[in-house]
Amino acid sequence: MAEKVRLGIIGIGNQGSSYAKRFVKENWVPDIELVAIADINPARIAWAKENLSPDLAYFDDAIAMLDSGLINACVVSIPHYDHPRYAMECMKRGIHVMCEKPAGVYTRQVREMNEEAKKHPDVVFGMMFNQRTNCLYRKMRELVQSGKYGRVRRANWLITNWYRSQFYYDSGDWRATWAGEGGGVLLNQCPHQLDLWQWILGMPKKLQSFMRYGQWHDIEVEDDVTTWMEYEDGHTGVFITSTGDPHGSNRFEVEMDGAQLIAEGDKLFLLEFDQLEQDWTKTNKIPFASVPAHEVEVEMDGLNPQHQGVFQAFAGAILRGEPLVAGGEEGINGLTLSNAMHLSAFLGKPVELPFDEDLYESELMKRVATSRRKEAGKSVFSDTTGTY
Repeated sequence: MAEKVRLGIIGIGNQGSSYAKRFVKENWVPDIELVAIADINPARIAWAKENLSPDLAYFDDAIAMLDSGLINACVVSIPHYDHPRYAMECMKRGIHVMCEKPAGVYTRQVREMNEEAKKHPDVVFGMMFNQRTNCLYRKMRELVQSGKYGRVRRANWLITNWYRSQFYYDSGDWRATWAGEGGGVLLNQCPHQLDLWQWILGMPKKLQSFMRYGQWHDIEVEDDVTTWMEYEDGHTGVFITSTGDPHGSNRFEVEMDGAQLIAEGDKLFLLEFDQLEQDWTKTNKIPFASVPAHEVEVEMDGLNPQHQGVFQAFAGAILRGEPLVAGGEEGINGLTLSNAMHLSAFLGKPVELPFDEDLYESELMKRVATSRRKEAGKSVFSDTTGTY
């Protein structure tokens, strides 16, 4: 029998249970066999025993699972603050680890995790940035970074189709609290978009963010965000997101010297300019003219395997040394953006990158100290299929 990855999952909440069902019921990733599950909630273990397989090993303590010798790889799918802690526990035991997004709540703990990863070069460390598998964003990155169309002038992402009802926020005692989650839409829904933003465009040098906390819901964290960014070469970007728009939009625009690129929904539009703008404007003699341009059909491979693709690559990296979709050490980049956005909003002024990590952690902990603790024991678990 061909060698398989022996996988354990820490946390059988919405996402962890979704993975578990697919591994058990669908032979989802042929190179991976789910062998063990850990969760501190007895009700989730009971659910897993009833709905998955009696052949799995069940643990009420994650460390016990890591020390069992049953697994050689693990998924960390628990509330955000504990992502680095358990990822590092895996590394120290030589267990390959796939970390759910975000990499953590604040960059200091993620920096510590990345330093630990360097001590264990034989451990495969991946981040669940499944949106990187989408052919649309892969093509955007290729076109922007090719240099064919010159420099980026402006980028805008309106990503407001993350609507969540009050019931969603009430479904877990840790959700939408500073103490339990460490943030709102930026930490829960948008780590994917923040990762894609920096993956395609790179990191800005400065930003200013404006946030509303509990604008659309009875929560204490942000559910409405507008951020302006500035880059070293002078180009700017605007990132707008919310969980309060019942029928929101997803439109990502990148304006370059020689083309306009727009991703909207599942389509990618490319308008090529006949000349670079800075060349055309030197010879144009018509006051209200614009650069001549033509639409180009963008060829893509059509592939968008999402979580399955990330796990296939994870297994390939473990068994055959193949590349990951996203290395775990890359998780700090998008988190740096969200931390800087929060710090800017906390202080009410622009923030330069790299920012003061001590100040950010101090400001965050002020909010953790007064965080509203929800009543435990009322968690509701739902199928996450299609929500990414």
